[in-house]
Amino acid sequence: MKLSVIIPMYNESSIIGSSVQQFNDYLSSNYEDYELIFSNDGSKDDCGDTVAAYAEKDPRVKLVGYEQNRGKGCAVRTGVLASTGDVVVFTDCDIAFGVDAVGRAVEHLSADPDEDMVVGSRNLSGDGYEGYTFIRKLASKTYIKILGLIGGFKLSDSQCGIKGFRGEAARNIFSECETDGFAFDFEVIMLAQAFGYKIGEMPVKIINHRESKVHVMSDAVKMIRDVIKIKKRVKAKRLKLR
Repeated sequence: MKLSVIIPMYNESSIIGSSVQQFNDYLSSNYEDYELIFSNDGSKDDCGDTVAAYAEKDPRVKLVGYEQNRGKGCAVRTGVLASTGDVVVFTDCDIAFGVDAVGRAVEHLSADPDEDMVVGSRNLSGDGYEGYTFIRKLASKTYIKILGLIGGFKLSDSQCGIKGFRGEAARNIFSECETDGFAFDFEVIMLAQAFGYKIGEMPVKIINHRESKVHVMSDAVKMIRDVIKIKKRVKAKRLKLR
């Protein structure tokens, strides 16, 4: 089995060296065949140069990307479509859920051969939101609930930053994705459903807190609009997929 790990990044020079090292140390200790793909979302700092320097020393570390900032969805899509793994996992550059969460996503898919996709969830264990303020926790849970209702699915944490896929499923889904911003998670889930893929969940816990790049009020309104547009678009795609 070959594993592809996708890490989107935007202006991450303050943490990128540590991130590359931690991810690569974990993967090299646990997997014989893997690729660690950093997808540069038009960063203005030198984080791309840092990854490129690592890639020169270790061909399992790879750098993809583009010059103009387009959004996390575009970065993840670019990384996934460049992947060649039998299993594909994407997660955040700040290692919010710990490097071992990647392995647990792989194990989850290995344990259920019928499952095509696994979504991390902070709502499946009592400590999933440990370290969150009450207001941030309430806002996150409410936000996810509302968007799930609009999107028409029952996953407990659709916006969680770690998701795993069987390789073919990942590339099929992302080849149909069009959303560049934060709402891309919903498009991925809706397209997975349109393809008829089985989706599971696994418990995760935030272990590395840093200031979110999502602005709750302004981004929430934009994301609700985006989800409504995505729902219409995916409905049309579903008819074509049939």
